Amino acid sequence: MISVSGVSMRFGSKVLFDEVTTTFSPGRRYGLTGPNGAGKSTFMKLLAGDIQPQKGSVARPARLGILRQDQFAFDAHRVIDTVIMGNAILWEALAERDRLYAQPSLSDADGMRLGELEGIIGEHDGYSAESDAAILLAGLDIPDALHERTMAELQGGQKVRVLLAQALFGRPEALLLDEPTNHLDLDSIHWLREFLVRYDGTLVVISHDRHFLNAVITHTADIDYETIITYTGGYDDMVVAKTQIRSRLEAQNEQREKKIEQLNDFIARFSAGTRSSQVQSRRKEVERLQTADLARSNIQRPFIRLQMNRPSGRLAFECTGITKTHGGEAVVSGFEAVVNRGEKIVLVGRNGLGKTTMLKALLADAPDVLSSGLASAGDRDAGTVRWGHEVSIGYFPQDHTGLIKKGLTAAEWLHQFDPAAARQDIHGLLGQMLFSGEEGHKPTEALSGGETARLLFCRIMLQKPNVLVFDEPTNHLDLESINALNIALQRFEGTVLLVTHDQDLMEEVGTRVWHFDRDGVHDHKGTYEEFASTSQI
Repeated sequence: MISVSGVSMRFGSKVLFDEVTTTFSPGRRYGLTGPNGAGKSTFMKLLAGDIQPQKGSVARPARLGILRQDQFAFDAHRVIDTVIMGNAILWEALAERDRLYAQPSLSDADGMRLGELEGIIGEHDGYSAESDAAILLAGLDIPDALHERTMAELQGGQKVRVLLAQALFGRPEALLLDEPTNHLDLDSIHWLREFLVRYDGTLVVISHDRHFLNAVITHTADIDYETIITYTGGYDDMVVAKTQIRSRLEAQNEQREKKIEQLNDFIARFSAGTRSSQVQSRRKEVERLQTADLARSNIQRPFIRLQMNRPSGRLAFECTGITKTHGGEAVVSGFEAVVNRGEKIVLVGRNGLGKTTMLKALLADAPDVLSSGLASAGDRDAGTVRWGHEVSIGYFPQDHTGLIKKGLTAAEWLHQFDPAAARQDIHGLLGQMLFSGEEGHKPTEALSGGETARLLFCRIMLQKPNVLVFDEPTNHLDLESINALNIALQRFEGTVLLVTHDQDLMEEVGTRVWHFDRDGVHDHKGTYEEFASTSQI
């Protein structure tokens, strides 16, 4: 159990939460929700003990599994050892045992200590630690060949998977997971989901994947109104309950305001007359009924509207023989397809099998790529793409590095893509994506990951392409923004190519699936649900 008592945190004048008292109980799985900037990661660090509250206290169990965000902290260690370090007591016992055995001779005290250490190791399943760690790594798609490598030899996404295995190792009494599905493909997300559903300790998880939350959590701890309110059920259940509570409070306040208005009218009419006792009683009633100020919700909902300047021809594009090799191996080989206007294709499969490579290969010589410079002729080794009449392309890449020029404000950067646009139109678009007021003048070099993503959506909305190529567009977006994107893509009348691990997006947007596996790319003409029902995903 994790117990929080009277905890308060603020940064400057901004109150994240004030006098929060709550309990996270064993056997329950909590989703910690709230928009970007609400304080989710700060609260998770408080639970983990990484930072101390400005006021109040947190009590936590001894064995705590935490998903660490520092990918470089374990670079000198073997992958298998990094996982075992998730059980600190076991790891320290193993390390001390190895140090004692490395001595040229052992004293009687050393022998007694070794006996104690063997007891600790046995109590924590240390004799099966490497095999248990290997099972976790296999479930997260880290092959056996990498288990003896150092963490420094792994790619960033692989490191995150190892750190997730570390958090899950050793049967911790409580698990604290901050965005555990980042860098996971759909198979790994499904494996993690099943693992967590079977977990019988206390789970607190932050995720921007609504489908994952609804499948895993039993309760939702929502950060809003400068406090944390716990709701029973998944994320969707919380949204319904929260809306109902807020509506009821607002209705009650409206009724009280009307009653106060009536009482004040009586007081104004008779305060100078003979009915002073009645006036006084009504004044007391006004004081009693005085509407308490409702704390302001910190939820902000962006408005994403994807329009087209003009539709493309009936044929969006046709490709033949698309091939791209990497390190002497074909990542995409001989792929061909005909894509008609209005089709929405989701690209699915394990990480590293070529989804991003495919998008770049298609865009290698695309006309009027709105994100110019992000694809080049070198992104395709062979094959041709014939783009349809009047096609214009909006590309949202997975890697935003260097995409937004520094030394400008957000508004200046956006305006350069349509110099004829009126200033109010530019700030209107920025406002739709939550750059309100002076935030439109924020320097581009100071933008967070979420702000960068929202500014890229502003550009696409400004330029109004008829073909959208989106590679992991939900990275850095909160749940409200992801829901807005989901609705916008469903309503978009143009053509979409979409790489995402968000299952709701796949199911609700896609009309066609390109599935990547070790045998190549398979074209399924139908929805993701139809594809999933006939496959092993």
